[in-house]
Amino acid sequence: GHAYRRCDLNGSWELVPGNNRTWANYSECAKFLTNETREREVFDRLYLIYTVGYSISLGSLTVAVLILGYFRRLHCTRNYIHMHLFVSFMLRAVSIFVKDAVLYSGSALEEMERISEEDLKSITEAPPADKSQFVGCKVAVTFFLYFLATNYYWILVEGLYLHSLIFMAFFSEKKYLWGFTLFGWGLPAVFVTVWASVRATLADTECWDLSAGNLKWIIQVPILAAIVVNFILFINIIRVLATKLRETNAGRCDSRQQYRKLLKSTLVLMPLFGVHYIVFMAMPYTDVSGILWQVQMHYEMLFNSFQGFFVAIIYCFCNGEVQAEIKKSWSRWTLALDFKRKARSGSTTYSYGPMVSHTSITNVATRGALALHLNTRLIPGSLNGHRNLPGYVKNGSISENSMPSSGPEQYNKDEEYLNGSGLYDGDRPTVLVEEERETVM
Repeated sequence: GHAYRRCDLNGSWELVPGNNRTWANYSECAKFLTNETREREVFDRLYLIYTVGYSISLGSLTVAVLILGYFRRLHCTRNYIHMHLFVSFMLRAVSIFVKDAVLYSGSALEEMERISEEDLKSITEAPPADKSQFVGCKVAVTFFLYFLATNYYWILVEGLYLHSLIFMAFFSEKKYLWGFTLFGWGLPAVFVTVWASVRATLADTECWDLSAGNLKWIIQVPILAAIVVNFILFINIIRVLATKLRETNAGRCDSRQQYRKLLKSTLVLMPLFGVHYIVFMAMPYTDVSGILWQVQMHYEMLFNSFQGFFVAIIYCFCNGEVQAEIKKSWSRWTLALDFKRKARSGSTTYSYGPMVSHTSITNVATRGALALHLNTRLIPGSLNGHRNLPGYVKNGSISENSMPSSGPEQYNKDEEYLNGSGLYDGDRPTVLVEEERETVM
């Protein structure tokens, strides 16, 4: 298309009536706006996909962090690293929502939509922009890139931790936890700060959401390096698992069963290691209207947004230790609630002056011996209200008669990690609750 201006009789460009601006006709350029409708539909669909995905991931990860933080018996180095990874996924989701709210709503969006086809007929030049109005979106983009980088690096930390458990004979978990923490949160802060400083100095134009030439590699190279290293660790761990399966199951099961176990282990590790990043990592972005670009973006938005949900399901909700702790807590709560209900309906209080006597009046005629047994169990409880309650388990501890003892010595570290990942099918301690209901029925 072409833009047109007209000369007046004096040989100067014709001005816009009532405005000291040069008139220009951009109507032929407006036909290129028709493709924006199709592109807008694609972007709206992508926005819906990752908004739903990140919302589901954020909710499930929040529940997972609360569970791992509430139960003290789940506090260990492996779960601490899981919690850091969960938090990085949560911050990534929140930063995306904040970035979208700042960049694509409010005054910035209204200013973009104000340019219509009719406006193009009289636009001459863009007014100078005030850089102060872009401070908010610059901060939002910077934090988004930081939390995006920390998410990739905590995925790498998970790979390094699992690799260390398998290949290092002596591995001090507490000693390396601080190093992993600095690596996961500190290293991304370094290269994101360098990028922000260089961008503010050399390419401080509007919001920083658009690429500024080769400056993008300051952030992309460390992220791509983390993806490649994590993929190498993933391949090496799968190789070791396949070797161990062949050695331990030699002559005991057919090859198909071994392949099924290896496939299960591989599928469990894929969300943790972010293997899906490798698929389109080396593929450059093409035209928005191209089919390949749309396939790539739909794939990335779907898996990236739901990755946190998959990780929370596999490494928290399907974890045997987590399920055992939840069942124990639920059993204690229901047992205490049931006992309180039976105590209120099956006993009454008679007061004689300053003395108080608790006497059972339920089925005294037919079950006198049982009522007597109940009284002998309950009367000493006035000295210690919970000591002799049947089936009572002290909060934060486990009764010797109701729960089997389980400690760090029950698993070695690599089997414990694989158990939490669904890769190790060893014997898990069975939760037994002896309620002694015959004394309160």
